[in-house]
Amino acid sequence: MRTKEQALQSLVEMSRALGDPMKEYVLLGEGNTSTRVDDQTFLVKASGQQLGSIGPEGFVEVRYQPVLEMLEAGEMSDQQLHDGLMAARVDPQGSYKPSVETLFHAFLLTLPGVEFVGHTHPAAVNSLLCAQGARELVYGCLFPDQIVYCGLHPVYLAYVDPGLLLARVMREHIEGYMHEHGEVPKVILMQNHGFVAIGKNAREVLDITAMYVKTAKVLMGTHAFGGPRFFTSAQAERLHTRPDEEYRRQVAEHWQRQE
Repeated sequence: MRTKEQALQSLVEMSRALGDPMKEYVLLGEGNTSTRVDDQTFLVKASGQQLGSIGPEGFVEVRYQPVLEMLEAGEMSDQQLHDGLMAARVDPQGSYKPSVETLFHAFLLTLPGVEFVGHTHPAAVNSLLCAQGARELVYGCLFPDQIVYCGLHPVYLAYVDPGLLLARVMREHIEGYMHEHGEVPKVILMQNHGFVAIGKNAREVLDITAMYVKTAKVLMGTHAFGGPRFFTSAQAERLHTRPDEEYRRQVAEHWQRQE
């Protein structure tokens, strides 16, 4: 069982890796990250902090219960949302405000096996998510490692206002995905907004993010040569369930757990 200090250290390292300016996943104060502490609380990036240079002090410990209760409440004004997030902090005297996306982080961290969440705005992925016809493009599978690391299907959300509405729409779509596919998704795509990777550990979030950025770049590159040639549904399903691909997935998970 990891300690809160160990969880925070892993979160800092993951956040800095996602915020590396050479990767072009985020700029300035974009993006947010989180990790589970225990069944009662989680750590989430404070609003305005920069992932690339963030330290332990840049995260806020938040209680699940009041945040999840906000998801069930009726309409809330921006001020009520602000006050609710501030009241959910474990340390009410802290100087930082939890990210407005704390609401969806709270929900995602209650899903089976999910310990870390990384929300970024990669230039390559947002080039796709801001394009006409993005929804149709993202449901195609292009190469085996896309399926191994990112899963067979992403969750795709049409643009909604960040904050409470986004968290509620995300919850609805993910619950539908889990009912249909029988598993937790690895990738969430938000039209005109950004990308979310969810994982069992920090390394998995980094791997998913890197592989999906590659997917977006490959997809863009195909348009220089006549457009994408997606796997058929049968081919993609076969790759998702092949024993050798499952073995590779298990090996990747083993190394992810070591870091």
